[in-house]
Amino acid sequence: MSGEPQAKRTKMSVLDQLKQFSTVVADTGDFQAMKEYKPTDATTNPSLILSAAGMDQYQHLVDKAIKYGKDCGGSIDEQLAETLDMLSVLFGCEILKIIPGRVSVEVDARLSFDKDASMAKALKLITMFAEHGIKKERILIKLASTWEGIQAAKELEKKHGIHCNLTLLFSLYQAIACAEANVTLISPFVGRILDWHVAHTKKTFEGKDDPGVMSVTRIYNYYKKFGYKTQVMGASFRNTGEIQELAGCDLLTISPKLLQELADSEQKLKKVLDPAEAAQSDIEKVTLTEALFRWHLNEDQMATDKLSEGIRKFAADTRKLESMIKGLLGKK
Repeated sequence: MSGEPQAKRTKMSVLDQLKQFSTVVADTGDFQAMKEYKPTDATTNPSLILSAAGMDQYQHLVDKAIKYGKDCGGSIDEQLAETLDMLSVLFGCEILKIIPGRVSVEVDARLSFDKDASMAKALKLITMFAEHGIKKERILIKLASTWEGIQAAKELEKKHGIHCNLTLLFSLYQAIACAEANVTLISPFVGRILDWHVAHTKKTFEGKDDPGVMSVTRIYNYYKKFGYKTQVMGASFRNTGEIQELAGCDLLTISPKLLQELADSEQKLKKVLDPAEAAQSDIEKVTLTEALFRWHLNEDQMATDKLSEGIRKFAADTRKLESMIKGLLGKK
């Protein structure tokens, strides 16, 4: 009888198996979830910070950011801008106390079509982190995968050694532009691609036939085939099946709910994506220009819809966060 419990203890969860194939990243602003699931990296966005900032356990960070904003002086709008930047930095610093790797910090989505302003914001955030003792190697600056966002990342990487994570990525041509810009990381949104196809076809998709899984697989194979250094981080998952079909992807960023489901399961996990297999794939190399990028993005209704929708949603959540903080600035 003593042997049976021992056998159970030696079984690995799907989450532990997944960590052998891919770097697991926590897609949450909840520190407790990070402590529980022990991801290597973590990512934030305006939606996650908005949610976390409304929780009692994080009020001390909100208060600290507001004090900083007020101490900076200037108009209410100037104080607000400083407060929001500091809030991102403080959340990032707390996350880095928990995880061994890097945290992704997002540039305001409203700057998605302004290369220079995106670069200026990124440089400011990196400076603020440095003032808190955090080296730039532990930060990933998140930018939307617009042409302007990608070009901002290209300069940040090349001229300043700042690592970038290109988000809201839905097409191979966005991915190719990122790889040509030598960005550190891309975050193709698996679940949002699935959402679009379900809404437009009224069909259900599973396993390898999931359009989001197919998109990331294609991007991964393209990168490995042609030796790009840019890493692929699958994001925005709707179910654990999508995650398991992408086992082997460089990184996977996963919500606490799906992390728990993976931790609770002990089924055998197989590595699906493999650089050696990708190297043998029959893929033609694309020579990309700005005009070609814009044309192919325009031709891809799903990618165009989801990119613009994602920028609008992140911008809306930023405005909600601003509204909440502005009210607090007037009170404290």
